[in-house]
Amino acid sequence: MTAVESRPAGLAGPTRGSRPPAARVLAFVALTKPRIIELLLISTIPVMFLAAKGMPDLTLVLVVCFGGYLSAGSANAFNMYLDRDIDRLMHRTERRPLVTGMVSPKECLAFAGALGVISTVWFWVLVNPLSAALSVLAIFYYVVVYTMLLKRRTPQNIVWGGIAGCMQVLIGWTAVTNSLAWAPFVLFMVIFFWTPPHYWPLSMKCKDDYANAGVPMLPVVASNKVVAKQIVIYSWVMVATSLLLWPAADTGWLYPAAAVVLGAAWLYEAHGLQSRAKAEATGGKLKEMRLFHWSITYLTLLFVAVAVDPVIFG
Repeated sequence: MTAVESRPAGLAGPTRGSRPPAARVLAFVALTKPRIIELLLISTIPVMFLAAKGMPDLTLVLVVCFGGYLSAGSANAFNMYLDRDIDRLMHRTERRPLVTGMVSPKECLAFAGALGVISTVWFWVLVNPLSAALSVLAIFYYVVVYTMLLKRRTPQNIVWGGIAGCMQVLIGWTAVTNSLAWAPFVLFMVIFFWTPPHYWPLSMKCKDDYANAGVPMLPVVASNKVVAKQIVIYSWVMVATSLLLWPAADTGWLYPAAAVVLGAAWLYEAHGLQSRAKAEATGGKLKEMRLFHWSITYLTLLFVAVAVDPVIFG
């Protein structure tokens, strides 16, 4: 598909001569999906505090964050290249650089590949080979397993595809210790169970977009009541899993206290969404984005507790 073909009707793509350099730079930055990468870094940095049992080397933190941005940016740019045909069909994605023609498919592919190579060399030379290998695995999983194999084929796409986003906690841990342990795998599973109830509320709101693009997100193929029930199930498992970090990492009291309070608030919101889904048939409003926005706050505060606890208690 050419860049012109990938533009939605009504969106005039810029010609090569009409693309200002500053706008082009911003378009390439947009290919990396910076807002998603913010969440990845939120889950990477605190794990480094946990692995170091206190303050990690700040230079290493900066090195890992930059390498992580390059790695995740590579995966996201590959994702935009592969999804450019359906991005033009959804309002949520119709302004992406490949759809508007600000970046051509060839440029995007070259950019994604370059970021992938640079991030791998960066981790290998400046961190360690184990972290580099995990970074490559995360790119492969997001691009091949999620984007190419799962996304357009199964409503479980976001469940299993979310593993790519879980890899950052392993990278953060191995960057400090050059080894793996049970603690990062507990946090890996927390993010694994967090991802579906985080993303399904957004999919509920945008299900017409996904249906139009032929992407079988769970809210497209199931009723809101069914989706809300699944959200509640995953939420309970996520909260229970988060408490396992207490014995696995031998934390102080701050982390488990935060996990209990934040988990209770999450379950309140999840059950609230389920109640509103049941009442939808009688004219009630779903307000699905309440849980979506809270999920970001939850993950941020939980991982702040992951970082602060070892600083206080060692």
